[in-house]
Amino acid sequence: MNIDQLISPLVPTLLPGDSGTHALELMEDSTFSELPVVSEESYVALVQEHDMLEWDKPEQALSASAFMNYKPAIPASSHPFEGLRIMHQMNLSVLPVIDHEQKYVGSVTKDKLFVYITENSGIDNPGGIIVLEIPPRNYTLYEIARICENEDVIILNLQVHTNETGMLEVTLKLNRSSLDAVVSSFERHSYRVKEVYGDENKKDDLTDKYNLLMNYLNM
Repeated sequence: MNIDQLISPLVPTLLPGDSGTHALELMEDSTFSELPVVSEESYVALVQEHDMLEWDKPEQALSASAFMNYKPAIPASSHPFEGLRIMHQMNLSVLPVIDHEQKYVGSVTKDKLFVYITENSGIDNPGGIIVLEIPPRNYTLYEIARICENEDVIILNLQVHTNETGMLEVTLKLNRSSLDAVVSSFERHSYRVKEVYGDENKKDDLTDKYNLLMNYLNM
């Protein structure tokens, strides 16, 4: 799926001749803190609310400002994951999309990308989550997948990041909530299971509540 399929019709555009005051009004009406400037279908710049607020001559045309050289964008043929990376790195709520001729195609929003990631990464499917902590030299996706498959569990989503100790944290979203068997299997293979979110946690909660009740009755 290309990112141009996620373009939002809700993002308005500005003209180079529009004033900073008009830009602020349009931002307030649309609730976006960034808006693209477009001239004859060409993408010119992305203006931001904080620049407008700090501009000492907001009554002038945007073309007279010093911040019209800021133009983050993404090619229309890019994957949505790339758009999410750019928006995260540049702290944007709106990202202009351009074609191979630098023409403005439209804009994607952070909210729309968030919905796409949620609906297409397995996150919104029922199931539990296991977080493994692994030394980088010991990480092998094949073995992790094999352990899950041996327990008849499917990995719906996998995320890997390096934590503050230099260890890899591997987050597995699985298609089952009953995780006792797969947790035990990981532990038998010398994996450190750092966190578990599923029926195992629920079972622990029920055990704690039962113990509290027994303690109360024995008082």
